[in-house]
This record gives sequence, structure tokens and C-alpha cells, in this order.
Amino acid sequence: MLSFLPSRIRASAASAALVLAASATAAPAAAHSTGSGTDTGSGTKPTIVLVHGAFSDPSAWRGVMERLQRSGHPVVAPPNDLRNLSQDSAHLASFLDTVEGPIVLVGHSYGGAVVTNAAAADPDVKALVYIAAMALDEGESAEEMNERFPGSSLTRTALTPVPYPLPGGGTGIEFYVKPDKFRQALVADIPVRTADVMAASQRPVATAALTGESRAPAWKTIPSWYLVPTRDRAIAPAAERFMAERAGSRTVEVDAPHFAMVTHPEAVTRLILDAATGRTTPTGATLADTGASDRTRVALGAAAAVAVTTGTALLLAARRRTSRLRTESENAR
Repeated sequence: MLSFLPSRIRASAASAALVLAASATAAPAAAHSTGSGTDTGSGTKPTIVLVHGAFSDPSAWRGVMERLQRSGHPVVAPPNDLRNLSQDSAHLASFLDTVEGPIVLVGHSYGGAVVTNAAAADPDVKALVYIAAMALDEGESAEEMNERFPGSSLTRTALTPVPYPLPGGGTGIEFYVKPDKFRQALVADIPVRTADVMAASQRPVATAALTGESRAPAWKTIPSWYLVPTRDRAIAPAAERFMAERAGSRTVEVDAPHFAMVTHPEAVTRLILDAATGRTTPTGATLADTGASDRTRVALGAAAAVAVTTGTALLLAARRRTSRLRTESENAR
């Protein structure tokens, strides 16, 4: 490459390439170090609050909780009632009031709609993390989002409706996933016996939770991160990508089913830790389109690789030419 150039020009090109490499490789590191993380200057780590969604309970976060605790973060996973969006959000908001210090709030599936509403007026919530979750806008519902982006396998034929008494009188309807549909729709990667246990212990979700309209969303004022499982059969990945882009979330895509925190706890934990430290380019997994600044970092990284390769090749070529000229000069004597 560039072998037709005079030697002095090639040497200058090599030096310039090495300078470009140093500049390009330094750019991502600087970007990471200047992120607005939630860790305090005294070393206090934010509390991670994990909120489960429909057909689940806090135990679904077990693999993630273990990893977060090993990293030194305080972690809590309160139950989500799955009754109606307004009530569930108010319940979570009251729980958040008892948590001291900064909070990273994580929601899965319908739990995303709950954290979106509960965090809106809480100044201690410094980051939101959506795991295959409903990041709704004002006036939207989970049911409406699934209708707008078809592809969910959790249709009426996959669900069992069960009536239950409402506190103020009357009858509500809640839904369970049929046991023979549970694994394929939600946790396709885990052993059948494990999926059967989860199906048997699932918590049902009420109609009012799925049809309840969201209030003003927290993601408009709080930084967010989003994990899209590309094999999600409960919420269409297209819907998740739409919500992530609209919220301006830092996004990763993982080859996983809907319950990604069960099947891929390491990838989920990495994204949560990114949010806890304010890392703007997600680590691990597949980097999705996360905005112009992140695309710039990727481009700079590529430029660095090209520059290093080019500079090294040019320097080696220059040394070989110098050696050859020295040998020819000695032979001529």
C-alpha cells in the first residue's frame, strides 16, 4: 500500500497514521470516562431496583441479583402486583420513597410501564433500564403497543382467563399463560423442567394492567438503557426497537427470548452496570444503533484499527528499503 510514494513521504504518512491511531483510540476511552454515572464521589453505589413483569415474580431476577451483589451494589426486587397500571405504579413509587440515595430502576416486560410511571416524579432515580419492556408514552397502553406491532405469540389462544373479585365490588379478569405455551413464548432457552416450574408458579396479570394508559413518561427526563431480545415472542422486537429509539435509550440486542434476565443474566447485568456507571456505549452483546455519538465512537475505533495497520506496514516497508539501500551501497564499494 502506498508503495509508489517517495520514501520520505511514506515515512511522513506512517507518522501521521500513528498519530491518528493514538487520537482515535483515545476518543472512546475519554467518552466513557466522562459519562454522567450515578456512582457518587465517595464511592457509594446506587441501589438497583428490579421490577418484574407479567407471568413472573421477583425470583426471575435471581441470576442478575447474584451478579449485581457480587459487584458491590445494593439490590432489591419488590413484588409487582400486576393489577392495574396506575395502582402498580403508585405502589412502586411508595417503595422507592423508602430507598436512600441514587437509584437505578430496572423494568422487565409490563414492569417497564410501571417504572416509566413510578419514576417520573422521583429525583433519586438517576437511570432507567428496560429489559424487553414497555417504555410507553403518555396515553399509551401495553395492549395498544402490542396491537400496533403484531407478532406476539401471547394471543387469546395462548392465555387462560380467570375471574377474580375486585376490592370495590364486581369482577375482574386476569390471565395466565397456558403451561404448554409458556416455554416457547417466554423462556425458550431453558430446560423443559425449569420452564414447567416457572409456568406452575407464574403470577397472572389483570386486564386493567394491560389496558391502563400511561402518564407522562420518566424516560423523557431520565437517561435510559434498553435490551432487545431478538427472539422475543411476547413483545415484538420491532416494538421494542421503536420504544428504545423514541426514548433515546442506549441499546443492545441479544439473541435471547423474552425472559432474557433468566436465560442471559450476564448480558442483562452488564447493561444494568452500564447504566449504574453512566456508560454511554453498552459493553458486551451486540451494539445497536445508539445515536450519532456512539456511531462516531465506532467509526473512530475502525479508523484506529486501519491507522495502526497502515502505519505498521509503512514503517516496515521503509525499514526494508533503508536496509536494501545500505546493502547496495556497501556492495558498490
